Amino acid sequence: MIYGYNSPMDRQYMDYGKKEEKILGVKEVGIAMAMGIGARNIPEITSKIRAGAGNLEIQFMGAGRGSQQGETPGMFGKYHRQALRELSKANEINLTTHASVGIPGLAGQDQQGNFSDEQRKMALDEVNRAIEFAADTALGGSVVIHTGEFQRPISEEPWAEGGKKFSGFEEEPKKAVIRVVNKNTGQVLTQIRKNEKVSRPVWLTNEKGEYIDYDGNVVSRENRVPRYNSEKGTFDIVEKGWDSFVEEAKEMTEEKRRELGADFDEERDTVTPEEAFLKATTETQEKIAKGWALYYGRDLDKKFRRLDELNEKKKFLQEKLETTPESEKWKIKGQLKDTTTELAELKRIIDSDKEMVTGQLQQAKDQERLGKNVISAKKFALERSAGGYALSGMHAWEETKKKNLEKPIFITMENIFPESYGGHPQELKKLVLESRKKMINMLKNKGKSESEAKKLAETHIKATLDVGHLNLWRKYFKGNDKEFNKWLLDQTEDLAKSKIIGNVHLADNFGYQDEHLAPGQGNTPIKDMVKILKKHGYKGAYTVECGSSATTDASYFHGLMKTWEYLGSPVYSMGAARDGLPPAQWQNIQHSYFGQTYPPSFVFGAYSPSNEWTLWSGVPME
Repeated sequence: MIYGYNSPMDRQYMDYGKKEEKILGVKEVGIAMAMGIGARNIPEITSKIRAGAGNLEIQFMGAGRGSQQGETPGMFGKYHRQALRELSKANEINLTTHASVGIPGLAGQDQQGNFSDEQRKMALDEVNRAIEFAADTALGGSVVIHTGEFQRPISEEPWAEGGKKFSGFEEEPKKAVIRVVNKNTGQVLTQIRKNEKVSRPVWLTNEKGEYIDYDGNVVSRENRVPRYNSEKGTFDIVEKGWDSFVEEAKEMTEEKRRELGADFDEERDTVTPEEAFLKATTETQEKIAKGWALYYGRDLDKKFRRLDELNEKKKFLQEKLETTPESEKWKIKGQLKDTTTELAELKRIIDSDKEMVTGQLQQAKDQERLGKNVISAKKFALERSAGGYALSGMHAWEETKKKNLEKPIFITMENIFPESYGGHPQELKKLVLESRKKMINMLKNKGKSESEAKKLAETHIKATLDVGHLNLWRKYFKGNDKEFNKWLLDQTEDLAKSKIIGNVHLADNFGYQDEHLAPGQGNTPIKDMVKILKKHGYKGAYTVECGSSATTDASYFHGLMKTWEYLGSPVYSMGAARDGLPPAQWQNIQHSYFGQTYPPSFVFGAYSPSNEWTLWSGVPME
């Protein structure tokens, strides 16, 4: 070799003799097969195996009834499932499964932001049929489920440090929108924007800050009264902001703590500021309604007494009319007419007051009931999500038992986008751990011991770490790239240490959008992340999701080949011409230069230099 070139025969000695580190081998890295987009049938799946993919993740794009663009597990019958099962065995590859990508978590949030039982049931059904597909084809392994339980302001989460570390937009800490729902129906009651001001009474308090009534007696928060301003001749009203509801939430929490004692649960019973906001609103509306009821009913006692008097008088006059001489009856008839007229008018007034009073009392009762059902969207959704994943974990366990599988089926929750809950690694971890708790309780109800239930929950509920999705937090990070990379690797290590990871997706991007570049083509520190996973004993599947290669490269498979090279396995060959077959062409080799904008990474075997051969750059060989 002249002109400063190193031998192209061995990739590890490129970069001026620096040895290329092998992080993962070819057989350790698989590729995602998006059914209906990346692949449409068994032969297309087979072609990826023959091209060298060591593992495959069958991903379903459709939900409900399948279509050519969005295939579902239901479109693969017994023969298809048998073919996939035998194909994986014959080629000694592992299959994993991805439930419908259309599932946005298991909380059941619909497009209007409400939480629907019907939506949740549909999502659970999609997961169940993916589990059953995995049992029939992969004979166990990971079933990936997207999280994305609900949208929440990024800056409001504890790990965001009040917007100092992460923020959805510049003014999110001040303008964040927070939802409150009815825990009985799942309907959104209101969306509270943190920078909104609301008018509230100034409550009468003593020097110690305790609530008192107008006689100076200490009363509970529920029985507090507004301060009367004698100079203005009215009650004092003041504008309040978010901070006041933070304080009120603390006050309500302490009341609950005293009320519940040892039964108080920090997560369940702690009142949030948004709950305090709406509870205060419902309490005010309840008191207004009760006030109007009192106003309209203030003379009702007198009116009902007068009604009794008039009825008695009418009865008396009617009886007297029968015994009165004809010549005197006209007087009694006049009195009876006046009494009847007054009685009819009084009944009309009482009916009107009755409608107003009962209407206001009903409204007061509705507000009281609503106040008791107020719950933050986050609390409500997480309870439903954990329960949903626990049910899916139970189904995975039951399928493993029923079909006597050699390896267990387990669901793996995938961190999706930063904008939805589950996208942050700490949220992903919480979802897994809370779901396991729910599954443990379900198993104990079926007679399992605490230790058996714990082991089964850990076996059947895990997480999928998507490194590309994790890199999307870069755009919301308050710091430089070096600091972000440290955060990302620290989070990866935390998840790896927790032993919850059961599946890994490899994809790259530049931190803005989920572009699905091949690993090494963006700015995600994937090599370092994989090293951390291996250091902590992760031995599960690595699946490349390189959708961009389908359009920017000669084929989707080029993304997998780029990954092999990036992770330290750069040399492959189509082999020499033999047995009457035509010789392989440059187009067959990974990263062939024909039609591409970058050079090949290697020359091997039958492609070794000949007298007619030159480097891709045109430099002659000597």
